[in-house]
Amino acid sequence: MPNVSREKQKERKERNIMRKSGSQKGKSPSRMIDERIKELGDWRGKMLSQLRTLIKQADPEVVEEWKWRGVPVWSHDGLICTGETYKNVVKMTFSKGAALKDPSGLFNSSLDGNTRRAIDFHEGEKVPEAALKELIRAAVALNLAGKRKPKPR
Repeated sequence: MPNVSREKQKERKERNIMRKSGSQKGKSPSRMIDERIKELGDWRGKMLSQLRTLIKQADPEVVEEWKWRGVPVWSHDGLICTGETYKNVVKMTFSKGAALKDPSGLFNSSLDGNTRRAIDFHEGEKVPEAALKELIRAAVALNLAGKRKPKPR
């Protein structure tokens, strides 16, 4: 798109996502994530909020989505990760986690699959911020690298 700023492109993507994802009563995915954090009202909401902040710091161009009837999703030229909340854990699942190097050993869940990897965060656990940001950046880089490859005919 000639002469269209990155911010305008991001806004268009978010509007299209809202339309496609069936956002509740026209609410943006970002607002729905805000509401989820608020409704949790405990350590899980704080943890999800902290993870969200770190994702945005690691990739300022990230797009927030709301999928699968209530799962926060972060994307950049493809899915990066999800933020699921359960009774005893906040789970951050990387869609292409098996393809990522994890030198800090953050992945501690869904280790047997061929594609995904996850990090389970428990109450009172400290988030290794620098390592997590590096993992997020690696996931974005993987998405961008995949987009540059020509598709086989």
